[in-house]
Amino acid sequence: MQLLDLAFMPGDEIEVPKEIREFMLEGAEETILGQKNGARKQYRYGNLHIREYNDKFLVHTDRVDPRKDPIGHLVHDAPEVLIGLACAIFGGSHIAQKLTKTKLHKPTLANQMIYSILAGYVGYNATRKIKNYLE
Repeated sequence: MQLLDLAFMPGDEIEVPKEIREFMLEGAEETILGQKNGARKQYRYGNLHIREYNDKFLVHTDRVDPRKDPIGHLVHDAPEVLIGLACAIFGGSHIAQKLTKTKLHKPTLANQMIYSILAGYVGYNATRKIKNYLE
């Protein structure tokens, strides 16, 4: 049975231990697109996302190939990234405005950057936890 013969839904991940089978699909391209999650390398083959670790491969299918439709991929496969960015942009500036009105802080670029990073991090992690729970 070949890897492509396996029927699994987008988001499902299978583990292929290297001790059982060292494989790489012909035509799979090494990529920087996607979260490495500690992998040594990652590859794309159509909608397949393959992460290579020292002892195994983790493989899942994405709904949308990010090389062909990056926005569609973010919307359907990685919404936590979009929500994190939105939280960083809108949440960070909102927090900075609120604190400036209370005169607790002077509005500095450094303050706004810190609030944006924190708001983005919270939005990203919360969305990722919800996504993992729903899957």
